[in-house]
Amino acid sequence: MTASRKDDHVRLASEQWRQPTTANEFDDVAFVHHALAGIDRSDVSLGVEFAGIRWGTPLYINAMTGGSELTGKINRELAIAARETGLAIAAGSLSAYLKDESCADTFRVIRKEHPDGFVMANINARTRVADARRVIDLLEADALQIHLNAVQEIVMPEGDREFASWAGQIERIRTAVDVPVIVKEVGFGLSGETACRLAELGVDAIDVGGRGGTDFAAIENGRRDDADFAYLAGWGQSTPAALLDCAGATNLPILASGGVRTPLDVVRGLALGATAVGSSGCFLKTVLDGGPDALVRHISTWLDRITVLLTVLGARTPSDCVRCDLVLTGTLRAFCEARGIDVRGYGHRA
Repeated sequence: MTASRKDDHVRLASEQWRQPTTANEFDDVAFVHHALAGIDRSDVSLGVEFAGIRWGTPLYINAMTGGSELTGKINRELAIAARETGLAIAAGSLSAYLKDESCADTFRVIRKEHPDGFVMANINARTRVADARRVIDLLEADALQIHLNAVQEIVMPEGDREFASWAGQIERIRTAVDVPVIVKEVGFGLSGETACRLAELGVDAIDVGGRGGTDFAAIENGRRDDADFAYLAGWGQSTPAALLDCAGATNLPILASGGVRTPLDVVRGLALGATAVGSSGCFLKTVLDGGPDALVRHISTWLDRITVLLTVLGARTPSDCVRCDLVLTGTLRAFCEARGIDVRGYGHRA
């Protein structure tokens, strides 16, 4: 059943990303163009640092899949692309492995193909400490992602219905493991209040995982006979909204994923306070259509365009993007007003 569910996820996620590109709240973020702000391209460095971690780029391949023959092949191709482009990569949830060790190679292939790269293991918030250590050992992981997915679980026919223990278990895992712990949402966004609570639990970084990309409520609803959760469409905070909400609430390093469609979205995320920006669905579509070579070309183009955009903006590093002037409009601005976030200052940061 687990392998079948993982294959269903891939099929339904790829169908979502094959739909015509739709607007999301990244489109409510515009840079103020300063015509003399540009610098020399050779002065731009894409390296980032956070929580004792150093990456060569502010772009990473976020968690997707694993647990079946098909998803093992996908993980292999994603890892090859990560190796060839120098990107960090996260495995999909290793719950499948913890239930059935026979699928270990569908995850372990990531480390096999990316032996010297930065690899993140991925578990849910109810995982036992001993199992958290097992998945770290399996992948020789450099960091551990713990995903929060209550909305997905509620819609999932066989999903969990008990969430009260999650915070305490996150704290126990963080205390027990020797690699950085990053807590992420799966597409419904983290709030500022959640970010503060996670800081209290001792995690090393958060990934806001906002609405706008792969919709796991819709995916799980598509697996139901009655499909009666369609009214949850649009639940949660978008990635830009979650970034704005969390940036003013915590000093934790913040990563961003969810609805990242273009290099411009990556740079928008950096300007809203993300240290690095991840993509899943967009990269999944590319690798399914063209294999690892196509994804290497895709990522290489994105890294080139990110460098070009930083050059025009006068940002020597990704972290310098937080000094760029922004104009926030539309539903994103309305969210900020409702949450008491003053957007005017974003237009006068340079």
